[in-house]
Amino acid sequence: MILRGRAHKFGDNINTDYIISGKYKFKTLDMNELAKHVMEDIDPHFYEKVKPGDFIVAGKNFGCGSSREQAPRALSAAGIRGILAPSFARIFFRNAINCGLAALECDTSLIEDGDELEIDLLTGKIVDHSQGIEIKAQPLPPVMVDILREGGLVEYFKKYGSFQGVRK
Repeated sequence: MILRGRAHKFGDNINTDYIISGKYKFKTLDMNELAKHVMEDIDPHFYEKVKPGDFIVAGKNFGCGSSREQAPRALSAAGIRGILAPSFARIFFRNAINCGLAALECDTSLIEDGDELEIDLLTGKIVDHSQGIEIKAQPLPPVMVDILREGGLVEYFKKYGSFQGVRK
């Protein structure tokens, strides 16, 4: 599964309240409305910059904070297709995959804001076309790629009914 998009670069310890502020996530469950406010405490114009398929490229410990799944769901609704970071908060990582948002661990230090990226989820190969470099990410297990391919855990189970027999 190959993903292509542009990088939006952030630093370390981006918590779920930076992703979607609590002042919004308690007012509505409408992900399209929440999407308009993702990352706005760090970049007030972020939502205007994002194009469908883009990536967040961050530092270590991305998604720390609360365990609510609104953060990855709001990012997906904003058009973000995946996140690259050296490390993730454990619950955020699992929520992201379950919601259909790719999350890959890798060294992000060479990727710049605005770089055009191509990511192979099965091999973990990231090509930064803007920098002319390749970066190796920790590849996702095949079942996680299958979950992402179907759009998340709910869609996966609607299609297959279980984890058995998907890859033969």
